[in-house]
Amino acid sequence: MSDLDPIAEVDAIVARSRAAQAAYEKGGSQALYDRAAQAAAWAIMEPARNRHLAELAVQTTGLGNVPDKITKNHRKTLGLMRDIADVTTHGIISDDPETGITEIARPIGVIGAVVPSTNPGATPANNIINALKCGNSIVVSPSPKGVPTCEVLLEYIYVEFDKAGIDRDLVLMIPGRGSKEKTQRLLETSDLIVVTGSQNNVKRAYTSGTPALAVGAGNVCVIVDETADLASAAEKIAASKCFDNATSCSSENAVVVVDAIYDAFVAEMAKTGGALITDETKVTEKLWVKGTLNPRAIAQDASDMIAALSLTGQVPDDTQYLAVEAKGIGPGHPLSGEKLSRVLSVYRATDFADAVETTLKVQLHQGAGHSVGIHTIDPDRPMVLANAIPTSRVIVNQAHTFATGGSFTNGMPFSLSMGCGSWGGNSVNENLHWKHFLQSTKIVREIPAREPELTDIFGAYWAEVGK
Repeated sequence: MSDLDPIAEVDAIVARSRAAQAAYEKGGSQALYDRAAQAAAWAIMEPARNRHLAELAVQTTGLGNVPDKITKNHRKTLGLMRDIADVTTHGIISDDPETGITEIARPIGVIGAVVPSTNPGATPANNIINALKCGNSIVVSPSPKGVPTCEVLLEYIYVEFDKAGIDRDLVLMIPGRGSKEKTQRLLETSDLIVVTGSQNNVKRAYTSGTPALAVGAGNVCVIVDETADLASAAEKIAASKCFDNATSCSSENAVVVVDAIYDAFVAEMAKTGGALITDETKVTEKLWVKGTLNPRAIAQDASDMIAALSLTGQVPDDTQYLAVEAKGIGPGHPLSGEKLSRVLSVYRATDFADAVETTLKVQLHQGAGHSVGIHTIDPDRPMVLANAIPTSRVIVNQAHTFATGGSFTNGMPFSLSMGCGSWGGNSVNENLHWKHFLQSTKIVREIPAREPELTDIFGAYWAEVGK
C-alpha cells in the first residue's frame, strides 16, 4: 500500500493483525502466551540489542542518554517479566464454589498502541509483552522520531519469534513516518487503544469510539520537610531528576522545601550537582522560545543544556541539574509546569501545611492525578498528602522516577504508563499493566439463596432515626 492511500494501508495491517490474533487465541495455551512474551522481552533485553536500541533512540530522537536508556530497557522489561511470571492469562482464572462463579480469561483482540519518542524502545516493548501475555496481537504507532527504534525492535522480536515458531503478524507497526490520519484510523479500528505521550493523542483516543487506556501529563512535585534525611533526599532527587535527562513523566519538576531546612538542603543539593539559580529569568528566557520548550535544552546532557541556556561559566563545572527558585504557580509561571529537562523548580514553604498547599497548587496547574512525593520521617504526613492532593500516587522517601513506574524495592507494577484517574482525565489511575490487556467470561451457577431480612439491613438505621 502507498502513503497515498493511508486508510487502506492501516486497514490491511489491522486485518493481518486480527487474523494472527484469531489463530493465536484458537491455538492458545498459557505456555504459548508465556513463550511469546519471553521472546519479545529477550528481543530488547539481550545486551547487544539493548545497546543498539538505546544508541539508535538517542541518535534519532535527540532525547535522553544511552547508558540510562540501556538501564531503562533492561530494568523495566525485567521487572515486567517478574510481575507477569506466574500470572494466569489463559483458561480458568478462578473457580469459587461459594459464589458459583468460574472466571475464564479472554483476550481483547487487536491492541492499538501509540507510543512516544521519549521512550521509543521501552514503552512499545512493555505494551507488546503485556498484549502477548494476554493472548492479543498488537499494532504499534510510534512517533515520527521513534520510527527507526521501533522498526529495529520489531526486527529483533521477529528473530525471536522465528526461533519459537510464533507468527510475526502478532506484532506489527504503522510503517514509515506515520501521520495523524493513519494513527486516527488505528484508533478507530483496534479493539483497545493504549496511548502514552501526547495529550492530543490522549484526547483523540478517548473520542475515537474505541475503548481506550490513556495516561495524563506528569508534573511531579516533591516535598522535603524538616524531618527528612537531607543528604539522602538530595541524592535521590538528583539521581531521579537526571536519569535519562528527565525524559520520564515521573521526573521531579518541582521541590517544595520547608524554611527551617532550606539552606541546609540547598547545600546538600549542591553536593549532588544541583546548582541554585536565584534569578528565574536567567532560565525562563532561554528554556522557552516563543512559548515552546527550547529543543536544544529538552532532555539533554547537563553541559549541552547549560550551554543552550547561556549559563556556561555561571554555574560550577560539575553541575548536573539546575535548581531554580520559582516565584509563582500557574499559566503565567512556566517554571511551575513540566520542563522535560534537567531543570528543577524550587519553592520555599513556611511549614509543612504551606508545603502541602504549594504542592496542591502545582498539581492543579498541571499534572493532576499523576503523582507527588515526600521526603520525611513523620509516618503520618504521607497520609495527609494523600488526602489533600488530587493524585494517584504518593511516593515516600524514594527517587521518584524509579519508584513511580515500579521498583524492585516497592510494590508498584513495572510500567512506563501511569494512569491519572478522573483528575487527569483518564479512565484508570493505576500503572498500566497486564490486567488492562485482559478481559474475562464468567460462568454463573445457581447457589443457595442469600437473601437477607429487612431488619438485617435496616435494623440499626430504624433504631437510630425511626422507620
